[in-house]
Amino acid sequence: MEQLREFLDYIRLNRNASAHTVAAYESDLSQFIAFAGRERGTREALQPKHLDLDLIRGFLGELYRQGQARASVARKVSALRTFVRYLRREGWIESDPAALAVAPKREQKVPAHLSVDEMSRLLDAPDASTPLGRRDRGILELFYASGIRLSELVALDLEDVDLSGRMVRVMGKGRKERIVPFNPKAAAALRAWLRDRVALTAGDALFVNARGGRLTGRSVQRLVGRYVRGCSTRFGISPHALRHSFATHLLQAGADLRTIQELLGHVQLSTTQRYTHVNVAQLLDVYRKAHPRARRS
Repeated sequence: MEQLREFLDYIRLNRNASAHTVAAYESDLSQFIAFAGRERGTREALQPKHLDLDLIRGFLGELYRQGQARASVARKVSALRTFVRYLRREGWIESDPAALAVAPKREQKVPAHLSVDEMSRLLDAPDASTPLGRRDRGILELFYASGIRLSELVALDLEDVDLSGRMVRVMGKGRKERIVPFNPKAAAALRAWLRDRVALTAGDALFVNARGGRLTGRSVQRLVGRYVRGCSTRFGISPHALRHSFATHLLQAGADLRTIQELLGHVQLSTTQRYTHVNVAQLLDVYRKAHPRARRS
């Protein structure tokens, strides 16, 4: 369907969607178009007018039969709705059949995270006597100090970091820039790494591999996983989980959600609320201290 390529160009150029977001839309919508092609004819012959509610419901039924997670199905429904709204706005169709498609409710799972003590052990895990160990410590310290995303970290250049002011300039989702502070320990770790970095590359990237090339997201995921396995028995701890640990520990220390929202670069506060949680012990402690009838005499 030729309109798919036009739609992807639209969200990339007009809505400043990241390459990751565009790829996700392309994957989800291509899956739907392939299904629609099998139901209504060849993929090349499929036209916007062929898209109706029965076809969309059939696609959802196929996803459920495949056993796909509710979050994945909900994401595909969201992509379909955005695409169909675009087709209607451009005059390719007159109605919006996707508006009547019912998406499953997302499961509200608390993302994996580390405790403060576990986080301290993780930060001490890299061998600071080697250049790459100092690099890895700088990566882990910056993750925990700033809560930035994996994609944001690997995209950082030298000019994005202000060591004296302890601030980092981040290009977030939708090409939105924000300034995030980091702490003295992260600054010290970065300063130590930068002395080693000079011998490896003259390029712009803040974090590079042993050959001087910019580190990839996959490489950073691997190194985080390696250090986590060495200091924790928890599963599912990833760079994203370090971001969640950052937000959780700030919340537990008394930071308000609006501040955490700004630091994480979330557009909506509801997104921040999914990243944070209050454990039962803390909840009970606050209740006992705050409720007049629960205070101890």
